[in-house]
Amino acid sequence: MQKTTRPKRRVACIALAVASALALTACGGSDSGEANELNLYAWAGEVPDSVIEAFEKETGISVNVDTFDSNETMIAKLSAGNTGYDIVEPSQYAVQNLAGQNLVDPIDYSRVQGMDNVMDKFVNPGFDPENKHAVPWVWGTTGLLYNQACTKAPLTSWNSLFDPAYRGKIYMLDNMLASYIVGLQSTGSSATSTDEAEIERATEKLLQQKPLLAGYNSTNYYDLVAAGDACASLAWGGSSVGKVVAANPDVKYTLPVEGGTLWVDSFSIAKGAPHPDAAYQWLNFVLRPEVGAMATNDGSLATTNQAAQTLITDPSVRENPAIFVSDDQLRKAEFILDPGEAMKYYQDGWTRIKAS
Repeated sequence: MQKTTRPKRRVACIALAVASALALTACGGSDSGEANELNLYAWAGEVPDSVIEAFEKETGISVNVDTFDSNETMIAKLSAGNTGYDIVEPSQYAVQNLAGQNLVDPIDYSRVQGMDNVMDKFVNPGFDPENKHAVPWVWGTTGLLYNQACTKAPLTSWNSLFDPAYRGKIYMLDNMLASYIVGLQSTGSSATSTDEAEIERATEKLLQQKPLLAGYNSTNYYDLVAAGDACASLAWGGSSVGKVVAANPDVKYTLPVEGGTLWVDSFSIAKGAPHPDAAYQWLNFVLRPEVGAMATNDGSLATTNQAAQTLITDPSVRENPAIFVSDDQLRKAEFILDPGEAMKYYQDGWTRIKAS
């Protein structure tokens, strides 16, 4: 999923926390009545500075932020152990992975208020039954971005990304599971398939597509589409794509008729969090409607907080399809899940695709 970036607020005490228990004490320590520090590991650009500053002002807790640019990076770091993080921000399939490895704690909802503010789509999701390990924060979609001045017509299907008319002007995300969304849904399968034969069919279709591509790109594909250097691209909805859609009337974003997919980034309590009281204060804070609205007003991201919808100050953001898709599209979109043992089929296929 595409993320915007902002300057890192580095976790000043993380390295010390790894070194020794004494260093943990120097950095704010375990919660012995003084939850005066919170170490947050989040997607770059997904927690606006306004949210951090409001939390610090209200609670007196100092927030140290470290950022990552992929779930895989985050999972690997937590798997290595001794991170010193209190709160981490995994996407849906990463929640499954972290919970399976016992790297995040179950949430004690007797200490949490505000879950009734969350949109129904994100309550009791299949990847995290009863929201046991994650409190939803922001969401987005994976869909189709195109420049209608180039395509000469609206695009509605993943099949547009296989159209020879756009040869050399098509991009796919340089991300295995994201690209397989197209291969799977365009061949009539679920984007979350774990069936070897279905994954193989998707692999063959992506192999057939490759000669048509300008490349695999997860960084500036939206700028290339906006400039007309590309006609169409697989895209992560969110603030970056939302900006080009808002700025250029020729640039369109939609979920295809095959469904597209949905992602949601949530907050989880890291196993062994040194400041658990502060972590619970954070969860309660971000579930408040006015704070959820900051994710949209200040971060141009779709808040999962239904009660925050009336607090969105810029109607154009709420109406931007790259940020908030229609309710009908939202209902049809699939969550991307951890394929478990079937991951080997994806990895083998992706190796063949990238080597071809």
